[in-house]
Amino acid sequence: MPALVFPVFSDFVPKSHLHKRSFCRKNHSDFTAVPHRMSFSSNSCTVNRSCSLSIQAPLEAILFDIDGTLCDSDPFHYDAFREMLQDVGFNGGVPITEEFYTKDICGKHNTELARFLLPDWDFQRAMKFMDNKEAMFRRMASEKLKPLNGLNEMLKWIEVHGLKRAAVTNAPRPSAELLLSMLDLADFFEILVIGWECDRAKPFPDPYLKGLQALEVSPKHTFVFEDSISGIKAGVAAGMPVVGVALRNPEKLLVEAGATFVIKDFNDPKLWTALEELEKKTGNKCHHLKQ
Repeated sequence: MPALVFPVFSDFVPKSHLHKRSFCRKNHSDFTAVPHRMSFSSNSCTVNRSCSLSIQAPLEAILFDIDGTLCDSDPFHYDAFREMLQDVGFNGGVPITEEFYTKDICGKHNTELARFLLPDWDFQRAMKFMDNKEAMFRRMASEKLKPLNGLNEMLKWIEVHGLKRAAVTNAPRPSAELLLSMLDLADFFEILVIGWECDRAKPFPDPYLKGLQALEVSPKHTFVFEDSISGIKAGVAAGMPVVGVALRNPEKLLVEAGATFVIKDFNDPKLWTALEELEKKTGNKCHHLKQ
């Protein structure tokens, strides 16, 4: 077999790595229970154009990305890519950095990554590499995944308000289904949309448009939670406001991609202030709200 030759990029030289974390699985409480109302002072978020969802009233649905939005799965993806790319001599065997993963890998679908990371390989062989990477990811995440902080509260809020919901991801179906199962959300979402099962994956709007069509809701009454630049661009292109989740990507980049506003997690006061404003604007006219 001829030696593998890859271009050398200075950005790949290790500068820092994701910190190893102790992950634990949390049990989920009954989503149908009325959630504890979260109270914040009025100055916790100045509700204005950049921090408001009220234009979507009356709200019909919320669409979610999965990786990096419902859970912090990126460390497992990063470790799997780092190990497998090093094994095949990518970048002369120098491990990829967290910066490279965040900038050039995170949020992209595997077909695109196969061509980008392994351009000299036969495409079928490159896709086999990506399949093996997904299998490694699933092994790594299988017992250590946990939901993003505040997710349970957000899901209860959705249940109480009778909203429709869909999970929309560029991840392969086996990985997406595993994550939802581990988070006890396999039955929570009405539909799971896989980007590469659409004509075009994120950053194109096709996956989100498919979600809207399946739920029979309007983009004028729906919004999106996303953590990646490509995902935010997809949601915006589909005509919806996107709440960026700044778990790994810098807030500045998410705003530049089109995020209406950015939160750290689902406990962020900015989010709950925006939801409370949305409720007030809807008032008693929205049949989705419990009286």
